[in-house]
Amino acid sequence: MSSEEFKLVSPAIKEINKEGIGKLPRYCTQEGLGSKFDISPPLEWQNVPPKTKSLALLVQDLDAVDPVGRKVQPAHWIVVNIPTAVNRLPEGFSGKKEEVVGMENDEYGVIEEGINDWKVNVWRGPKMPNYGDNFEFRLYALDFDHPFDNQVTKEKLLDAITGHVVGEAVFTATF
Repeated sequence: MSSEEFKLVSPAIKEINKEGIGKLPRYCTQEGLGSKFDISPPLEWQNVPPKTKSLALLVQDLDAVDPVGRKVQPAHWIVVNIPTAVNRLPEGFSGKKEEVVGMENDEYGVIEEGINDWKVNVWRGPKMPNYGDNFEFRLYALDFDHPFDNQVTKEKLLDAITGHVVGEAVFTATF
């Protein structure tokens, strides 16, 4: 692996199997304990491609099926308008952008969370019966600085970025 590779990781995902897939921490799921549940995982990235103007994140369940047995890949988290000066989203960022702005830097102020498949603008961790499912975290490096609002959905995002992706960093975690 080249040290110059565009890479996305989560420091919270430590148990990595031989396929390179880690386990999502319980507190990042809806099956957590007490008040520590459904917290967005920390994410970090490096070596953003040179022509990148902004970044967008899409997290989806690769193994989900609908009631009739079709694969559906629901979006659990959509984050857009990530400036290139930002190289991480701290743990618990989802739904708490205002707390992060000022703590980190003002670059976080332009970031928006889109509408996931539960029609909310926050991280939605997995819950039963999705145990064992693979969750893909995909960070898109974009050659344009399109100002998405918080009403962007997975479909709107993927349509808008077609032809504008200069790099992708991906990792997978299981529930």
